Amino acid sequence: MTGVDYALLPIFIAIVEQGSLTKAADSLHMTKSAISKKLMALEASTGIRLITRSTRHLQLTEAGELYYAYLKKAHRAIDDGNAALSRYSGAVDGTLKISAPTVFGHLHLTALLPEFLKCWPQLNAELVFDDKLVDLVGEGFDMAIRIGELKDSSLVSRTLSPCHSVLCASPIWLEEHGSPQNLDELAGHNCLLYSYYQAGQTWLFTHQGKMVRFTPTGNFRANNSLALHQAALQGLGVCQLPQFIAAPDILAGRLITVLPEYHLPQHHIYAVYPNREFLPKKVSAFLDFLQEKLGKTSGYQRRYELNLSQDKKGDENA
Repeated sequence: MTGVDYALLPIFIAIVEQGSLTKAADSLHMTKSAISKKLMALEASTGIRLITRSTRHLQLTEAGELYYAYLKKAHRAIDDGNAALSRYSGAVDGTLKISAPTVFGHLHLTALLPEFLKCWPQLNAELVFDDKLVDLVGEGFDMAIRIGELKDSSLVSRTLSPCHSVLCASPIWLEEHGSPQNLDELAGHNCLLYSYYQAGQTWLFTHQGKMVRFTPTGNFRANNSLALHQAALQGLGVCQLPQFIAAPDILAGRLITVLPEYHLPQHHIYAVYPNREFLPKKVSAFLDFLQEKLGKTSGYQRRYELNLSQDKKGDENA
């Protein structure tokens, strides 16, 4: 094997991760023909076919898979080295790639990110919405926002905020069908269902100190909470929603809490990031910013969490 031009290695990584020469070319701001030539040059220098190419498909060879695995480790080590150096310069620059749940990201992160970027004009940000868990390391994310129970992993987490949920319905629905006083009466209501509940399709409540399970039934199911929110506002049925969506409508009377003495599990909003020896300055700066904007004394807490939590406490003490 002749000497390898190390400038070709990031191009090979981009081709593998993007899944096509065209997408790799776009991500690197190069032409497809230039990318193809770089790949051929790398294979010529190694003397080994790394990717099998056809008109429609790219497939890593066995040697290519092995080579990619080692290059990713080396690339991560280089990133860690750069992160370590950035601690000395204090610079917040580069690209911050963030994964976030679709609804929370749309409602809250999109409002916060411009403010953060104005503080650090040398920084670029890429925000990717996805309600499914992404592979942070494998897909090149610097951090992710996650809500609910965290699975055991090598990721590091920081708690940003509690995440309360409420059972609610529109005044129109409750006027027509009555307000349920217990779970037996709730069983007679049309329930709007979220496809990605961590507990499956069972609703869990705590009532009088005991855990209670309820299996809702209804004619509408969605994998997006905003769709359920709109259905509830239009009087389709009873819905379980996080307060970061429902709070403004409850406080304005457009939605009404149902069975407030049956308490839904409390979750949290977390920032998670790879367990690195040196945390990049861009990540630590954004973590501190989110803590300030979503934490205990923030406006977010006053608007979306504390008001309704206090109402719940009043219900409990009544």
